[in-house]
Amino acid sequence: MGRYLVRRLLQLVPVFIGTTLMIYLLVWKVPGDPFAGKCGDRGCPENYRAMMTEKFQLDQPWFVQYATYMKNLLQGDFGTTWSGREVGDIIATAYPNTLKLAAMALVIEAVIGLTAGVLTGLRRNGFLDNLVLVSTLFLIALPVFVVGFVLQWFFGVKWGIVTPTVSNEMRLTELILPGFVLGSASMAYIARVSRTSIAENRRADYVRTAIAKGLPMRRVVGIHLLRNSLIPVVTLLGTDLGALMGGAIITEGIFGINGVGRTVLRAIVTKESATVVSIVVVLVLVYLLMNLVVDLLYAALDPRIRYE
Repeated sequence: MGRYLVRRLLQLVPVFIGTTLMIYLLVWKVPGDPFAGKCGDRGCPENYRAMMTEKFQLDQPWFVQYATYMKNLLQGDFGTTWSGREVGDIIATAYPNTLKLAAMALVIEAVIGLTAGVLTGLRRNGFLDNLVLVSTLFLIALPVFVVGFVLQWFFGVKWGIVTPTVSNEMRLTELILPGFVLGSASMAYIARVSRTSIAENRRADYVRTAIAKGLPMRRVVGIHLLRNSLIPVVTLLGTDLGALMGGAIITEGIFGINGVGRTVLRAIVTKESATVVSIVVVLVLVYLLMNLVVDLLYAALDPRIRYE
């Protein structure tokens, strides 16, 4: 187990370098004037351009800029914006809000999706099964912004059950509706995947043997059937946290949440390349760490998996 963990951690190093290099090139090689609109309609004077070019090393080759960025990143320096604000402060402000929203979405999709999948997997072709299949297909087909605006109007405006927008305090009750909107599509996929996995394992020999031994159905489902059916669901949930954080732009815009999504959108509009690169780099780290956690959970769920 220890050797496997060390090997996986070492494998993360080239993956991290490769992804950050690709992100850096894609962002910094975008055509356009980085100083456009920074000094009003008249444009920036030449002395200002020269000063900013030297400060941000814009006259250096891309590999020199990337090496400098990675050196500073390893020291905890995410760089500064064109206005001189520390990108680390922006991340510290935006990321906790998005993390709360993504965690709420992850809990909602795990609880509702897994419950629906287990119930329909055990009792296929019934009314509940058809209802879940139709509703999940409906959620998958609808864009997130449609689901967000519809639920916001009904629950927030028409019925007044929740506030239409989220306050700066980010209270738990305020995050339920945007969390459901953000995780709606993933919840539908989890329900369908867990339904299929439960239905397939339901016909396995070990399940029939457990039933033949007279074990209670609750124990058969909870200990034997569910545990062996969770591997594809855990894979979806583990990799979904990074996707939820990166894909929260629309949801945060609808509900007025000052998170990573809105920050990245503003940074792209204003060509704040350092902000975009640094935020995406943190998202890459989330993806890599969650993939490692998922791999380690496999052995806990399935005793047949061993890391030698």
